[in-house]
Amino acid sequence: MIDLSTKYLGLKLKNPVVASASPLTQDLDNFRRLEDAGASAIVMHSLFEEQINIESEELDRYLSTAEHVSAEAMDMFPEAGDYHLGPDEYLDQIVRAKAAVNVPIIGSLNGISPGGWTRYAKLIQDAGASALELNIYFIPTNPNIDAEQIENEYSYLVKEIKRGLSIPVAVKLSPFFTSMSAFAARLDKAGADGLVLFNRFYQPDYDLDELEVIPSLQLSRSNELRLRLHWTAILFGKIKADMAITGGVHTAEDVIKAMMAGARVAMTTSALLQNGIDYLRFVLTEVHDWLDKHEYESIQQMQGSMSHKAVRHPSAFERANYVKVLSSYAVR
Repeated sequence: MIDLSTKYLGLKLKNPVVASASPLTQDLDNFRRLEDAGASAIVMHSLFEEQINIESEELDRYLSTAEHVSAEAMDMFPEAGDYHLGPDEYLDQIVRAKAAVNVPIIGSLNGISPGGWTRYAKLIQDAGASALELNIYFIPTNPNIDAEQIENEYSYLVKEIKRGLSIPVAVKLSPFFTSMSAFAARLDKAGADGLVLFNRFYQPDYDLDELEVIPSLQLSRSNELRLRLHWTAILFGKIKADMAITGGVHTAEDVIKAMMAGARVAMTTSALLQNGIDYLRFVLTEVHDWLDKHEYESIQQMQGSMSHKAVRHPSAFERANYVKVLSSYAVR
């Protein structure tokens, strides 16, 4: 019998497909549907730093900078009533979700500064979350802030939150760091139990009729997976933290590639928003059938089998392969 189980953040999961943070988890019925469809764990939609600041009447301090912009809070700083769930409701949703399903519930905090994060991280733990995902969303528009300062803030934030928690903590990263390998190792040393690769920065568009900058949200596609595979494969075996791939996971092949690169889990949202929650059943069936056809006994058997340290030609992940790739394309 093929074993689809995996371990992520110290949690034993029945399979490697996790429902990532999305609006789906604002509805309690969707937790049950996700579990029934086969999701091995569910990441809550994010509780934003802006929401915490609104509740604590500290918003004015943050309105003075354009650098605190959240991925899912598309209108910069909406009115408090615009949020579907405030901080108290968010905690209550975790309590109710834990009672409704048997799979792990992972809380999510989205922001950049320690502030109320430390307190709410503890409250999320106390509400019953099995783990916490730090969705650190920071766009450094100030030219006086250098890379070292940004990395220091990330590391400090991880250390501060880890200090007050007993549950595991994963850090969701963007791909835009000057030395991803060194920074991943630094977060590993700071205590991160997992790294989620990668966050997607939602970039605004221009309305040429109204001459306004408008929010623009596009769901991911499978071709976005390659960047995630690249860095997961490079980092595998070099850090102790578990790795999760998110962004571009749409098919069974995407899940299998993520495992072979070295991820412990593959997280998906866009595929479920496009195809419905029950699409997850199809993906898991296809994963099982692929393993059976290729005579794999388990998911864990393949994890990291196509990583930088495992493949015959590791130069495929490095600059040495750059010219070869460019020269391989011929105009027809």
